[in-house]
Amino acid sequence: MSKVTSKLQVTLPKAVAEQLGINPGDEIDWEIAGEALRVIPAAKRRRVKGGTQARVGLFDQATRRQRKRESMVDPALVRTAQSGRGWTREDLYSRGNSRSGGRKS
Repeated sequence: MSKVTSKLQVTLPKAVAEQLGINPGDEIDWEIAGEALRVIPAAKRRRVKGGTQARVGLFDQATRRQRKRESMVDPALVRTAQSGRGWTREDLYSRGNSRSGGRKS
């Protein structure tokens, strides 16, 4: 377990750093995920060149692939909830944009 110092610094446990491939001097990103805090090695973060439009395009491609896969499966064999993913295409405009500060409430 780590503690936060008076300067708001945190020591990353060695086992965690080794598992994530984080070395001294590496940059890390902090991301709020609901009630949790995610630590992401900056070198490992996948950045999509082209900004929001590129992310939306990738989302649309993935949606088409998923629909194609779903059309090839016998619905009687699949036991999934029809409630959806919990997020929409519009969420891509604000998701993963930690530096802009634009978060949905």
